[in-house]
Amino acid sequence: MSGNVLILGATSAIARGTATAFAARGDNLYLASRDLEELKRIAADLQIRYGVKVAYSLFDAAATDTHTAFFAGVLNEVQELTGVVVAFGLLGGQQAAREFGLAEKIIASNFTGAVSILSICANYFEPLKRGFIIGITSVAGDRGRQSNYVYGAAKGAFSLYLQGLRNRLFASGVRVITIKPGFVDTAMTFGLPGLFLVASPQTIGKQIVKTLSKAADIVYLPGFWRYIMLIIKHIPEPIFKRLKM
Repeated sequence: MSGNVLILGATSAIARGTATAFAARGDNLYLASRDLEELKRIAADLQIRYGVKVAYSLFDAAATDTHTAFFAGVLNEVQELTGVVVAFGLLGGQQAAREFGLAEKIIASNFTGAVSILSICANYFEPLKRGFIIGITSVAGDRGRQSNYVYGAAKGAFSLYLQGLRNRLFASGVRVITIKPGFVDTAMTFGLPGLFLVASPQTIGKQIVKTLSKAADIVYLPGFWRYIMLIIKHIPEPIFKRLKM
């Protein structure tokens, strides 16, 4: 059954893979990000290839004062939504640990902005007693590592927020799914040292859409990352703090 899916951060590689997977099954899309020209190209491509309706507009996760008006504009365009995917974020790198200005941007993009727009989305879906919210976090949020702990902290906070939101919306029949990707071949990870078992964004996008037909609330993608992170989380702190990760 087709619906209308809002994808936030739609120009990211994972979001494109997810948008393609939704369009392939017949869903209409509303794409939003900060790059209007790229949105236009993506929308045209999906409409031609899959024959679905694709609307788009500007969205800035950090500009939280614009989120209410943005969401009203989405509903004015599509009338009703089936679900929302939050796929935006900023990696930042090791420099964020030394420069609060950069750390603040990472937190605003990966956590504060997500909480802002999802508060609005949750208030929309809750009285309808239907719909889904998919939040893309990261395995980096499972344990603080020296290489990216500001990004990891923001993603970890987002995962915890989604857990609470899931608990709140369960009685209303609204699905909240936490997606935790491992290393994915994107512009954000290109050239980073130490990457292994890197997945394609197209594969991840297909798997994200498939989670809607499964019962899991927290999904590691690819699935083997659940076991990798289980090991990492159980390394004793006296040992872990000596590791270069």
